[in-house]
Amino acid sequence: MSKVRIFALGGLDEDGKNMYVIENEEDIFIMECGLKYPGQGQMGIEIIIPDFSYLEENRERIKAIFITHGHDDVMGALSHLVRDFPNVPVYMAPFTALMFERRIKNMGLGKVNIKKIRRNAKFKIGKTEIRTFGTTQSIADGFGLAIRTEDGFIVYSGEFIEDYSVMNDSFRFDVTNITDLGASGVLALLCESVGATREGHSSPKHRITEQIETYFEDSPGRIFITVFNQNIYRVIEIIELVIKYNRKVMIYDTELRALMSDMASLGYYHIPAGLEILPEDFRNEMENVVVIISGTGSSIFKKVHKIATKEDDKIELRASDTVIVASPAVPGTERQESAMEDDLYKEGARVCLVDSKRAFSMHASVEDIKMMISLLKPKYYMPVKGEYRQLIANAMIALNMGYDPEKIIVLDNGQVAAIRDGDLDMSFDHIRAEDVLVDGKENLDSSGMVLKDRELLSTDGVIVVGVVMNHVTKELIGGPDVQSRGVIYLKDADYMIREIGAIMERTIIAAVNDKRYDNMSCRVEARDAIQRYVMRETGKRPMILPAIVEINMAD
Repeated sequence: MSKVRIFALGGLDEDGKNMYVIENEEDIFIMECGLKYPGQGQMGIEIIIPDFSYLEENRERIKAIFITHGHDDVMGALSHLVRDFPNVPVYMAPFTALMFERRIKNMGLGKVNIKKIRRNAKFKIGKTEIRTFGTTQSIADGFGLAIRTEDGFIVYSGEFIEDYSVMNDSFRFDVTNITDLGASGVLALLCESVGATREGHSSPKHRITEQIETYFEDSPGRIFITVFNQNIYRVIEIIELVIKYNRKVMIYDTELRALMSDMASLGYYHIPAGLEILPEDFRNEMENVVVIISGTGSSIFKKVHKIATKEDDKIELRASDTVIVASPAVPGTERQESAMEDDLYKEGARVCLVDSKRAFSMHASVEDIKMMISLLKPKYYMPVKGEYRQLIANAMIALNMGYDPEKIIVLDNGQVAAIRDGDLDMSFDHIRAEDVLVDGKENLDSSGMVLKDRELLSTDGVIVVGVVMNHVTKELIGGPDVQSRGVIYLKDADYMIREIGAIMERTIIAAVNDKRYDNMSCRVEARDAIQRYVMRETGKRPMILPAIVEINMAD
C-alpha cells in the first residue's frame, strides 16, 4: 500500500513564509524555508518564520531540503532551520548556494551540508528519484521540482512565467523536461498562486524597460532607481539601459554588488568593464550617472528616507535628479513605502513610479498556470504560495479547465492531504503550523504571548508593585512601593496607589498567617486582586507586575 502525505508549514493563506512538506512513505522531503515580514500590529517583530516543531519530532525521517531560488520568502528562514538540522542535505542551484553560503558565513554558523544541483537534473536520494526543471523568474537559477512516488510524480512548480524570448540560460524556462514529466505521470501538482488573479500571460508585462526608458532618454541630470536586490532580472534590465544610453552606474548596496559578482563568477552575466562606479569612488557632483538604490524588505525604503532627509554620507538629491521607484511595497512594508515617497516629493526631485498594473511581478498569471496544468496533466491539483483569495482563484483555473472539484486540493497551513494507493483520503489530519516570531536574531514564541504583552503595554500601561520581606520570619520590612506607567497620573490618584499597596500587603500577610505562603503563588494572587481593583476603578487592564524581594537578615 503506497502512502503520500502533502502539507504546508507556511505559505498558504499568506504572502511569504513558504514551506511545503512531502512524505513519501516514511521519507520526508522539505521544499522551501521562507520568511514573511510582520504586519503593522506586530510590534517589535522583525520577521516571521515557520514552526519547525513537527520536523523536530521527525528529524530522523528528513532526507532533504530543497530551495528552488534565492528569494527571502522561500529561503529567508533557512539559516534558522539548518542551525537545528546541520546534517540534513540542502539542495540548491549554484547561484542560490553562493547567496546562502555568504549569509551563513556572516552569521557565524558552522558547516552546512549544501548540495549544488543543476536546474535541469535527474538524480536519486536513497531510492527516490528527483527531477528539476528550470523556470523563468525574477532571480537567476530558479527551478521547479518533481519527486517520484509509486503512483506518479509530486511536482512543485516553484515560481515561473512563460517567456520564450529569454536568452540568458540562468533564466530560461525548460519546457522539454516539464513535458517529459507530464508524459511520465503526475500524481499531484503544487502550483504557485500569487498571480492567479491576473488575466493573460505575465510576459511581456513583467519587463520595466518600456516604462523607464523614456526617463533615460530625456533626463538631463542623474537618475536614481530603487529596486529589490533579489530581483536580478530587473537589475539587468536597468544595466542594459545604462549601457544603451552611455551612462555610468553606481550600485548602492553591498549585497547587490555581491550578487552581481556571483552572476559574473558563474558566467551568467557580466557588467562591462569601466561601466560601474564603486561607492567609495562616487562623488555627489558627478553627472550622467545612474544610481541603483537597493535592499530587501523595508530596508530599501529606510535607505531612501535617509537620502531624502539629507542624512546619507554619499548622496544628496538635487532638483535636477530623477528618482524612479521600481520597488513596490511588499506586504508589511506599505507604510514605509508611502513615507519614502512623501520624503522624495518634499525634496523637489522628479519622482516617477513604475506602474505595478503595467509591470507585473514575475509570477504565473492565468494563462501561464493553464500552460503548466496542460503540460503536466496532474491527477490532483493543489494551489500553493498565496493568500486565500489567490488560492481560490488558482483553484478556479483548474475547475474551468474541467477538473473535478474533488481533484482540487485547497488546504490551510498544517492541514494534511493523504493519498493512499493513488487516491485522496477525504479525512484531513492536522499538525501544528504556527507563526514563530523573530525579534532581532532570536526566536520569540509561537503562541504570540510576547506580542500580546507588548500590545497590552502600549494600550493599558503597566503597574509595578514591590515589597521587601524577611526570608526567615516572613515579615514585611520594606514597601510597598507602587510605580505606574501609562495607567494613572499618580498625583491625582493617591488613594488608588495606597489601595494597590494595601492589597499587596494583605495578600502576603494572609498567606503567611494561613501557612500557605509561596513567593510565586502569592505574586499571582496579588496580581489578580490588583487587576480586578484597577479594572473597577479605571476600566483598564494594565500589566500588573508584583515583586516580592526576600532577603536574609543578620542575627
